[in-house]
Amino acid sequence: MSTVVLMRFSVLDRAAGTSHETPEETLRGVATHAQHVEQLGFSRFLVAEHHGVPGIPGSQPAQLATYVAAHTSTIRVGTGGIMVPNHPPYLIAEQIGLLQSLFPGRIDIGLGSSVGFTKPVRQALRQGDPHELKARLEEDVEELLDYLSGRGAVSSYPADNARTPIYMLAGYRSALTAAKLGMGVITGGPLSTQADAIKAYRENFQPSEGLNSPRVIASLNIAAADTTEAARNLLLPEAYSQVLSRSTGVFESLKIADELDIDKLTAQQTKRIEESLANTIYGTAGEVHAQLVDATTTLQVDEFLITGDIPDRAGRSRSEEILAGLM
Repeated sequence: MSTVVLMRFSVLDRAAGTSHETPEETLRGVATHAQHVEQLGFSRFLVAEHHGVPGIPGSQPAQLATYVAAHTSTIRVGTGGIMVPNHPPYLIAEQIGLLQSLFPGRIDIGLGSSVGFTKPVRQALRQGDPHELKARLEEDVEELLDYLSGRGAVSSYPADNARTPIYMLAGYRSALTAAKLGMGVITGGPLSTQADAIKAYRENFQPSEGLNSPRVIASLNIAAADTTEAARNLLLPEAYSQVLSRSTGVFESLKIADELDIDKLTAQQTKRIEESLANTIYGTAGEVHAQLVDATTTLQVDEFLITGDIPDRAGRSRSEEILAGLM
């Protein structure tokens, strides 16, 4: 007798542009994307923070989340995430309070620990030593939670009053921080490392004012199509661009699979692409369902956050429609 696994899906849209879009078209397309998955019954729609990346115009997640929320009506909207080292905790609290006041009951906030893609970007953000910034992450997050709950040294307005669910984008170390502070987690990376982080999080979780029990969302690159090859081609462009960026230092706008210069890759680059795709989930509806059931069992998660940047917009929509049929 087969086990019935109930699945919930959300989306992280990094606002990664394609070679056929202007930045303005990419940003407007984020709202269109949110409307699509809202109609399909997805749980939430998150946007990310990237600085100095030519192919990603979505640099300010709180502002972009406001735009998305204004163009949708029922889906939860938020960040995945705001990078804490880039902002004073008080400013983040103000942004969260404003979002929650404008769209009450619909906002989720993910917090991250990234300190910038390159040294010039970090300098432009007026950051200090990256090691010191990461070392004080827990202190900064705790300060932020104090502002949100009204316990801060000064009051932030609009007041959030601990209404907004807060998640940590978590590897192993950040998962322990989330557990200590009673936050939800959004894990990422290979399934094996996610499993270790989630286990540590659950074992060390301490209830808080905002969350009584552990809450786990696993982020994975997921794509579904009518054939396995078509699904793989949806995820190939992001893997290709990430591998090339290691050589060039620049993450360019995404091209669809048919436009990629696969034949010009070195053997090492080809290997890295295959290694990247090995940590994704793709295939037909049946193949993806089987992989997700295995991942649910392995990770013991509450929800999957779909994170693949897919330049084939029609293919992405079709993939999400297939996934909606698995819920």
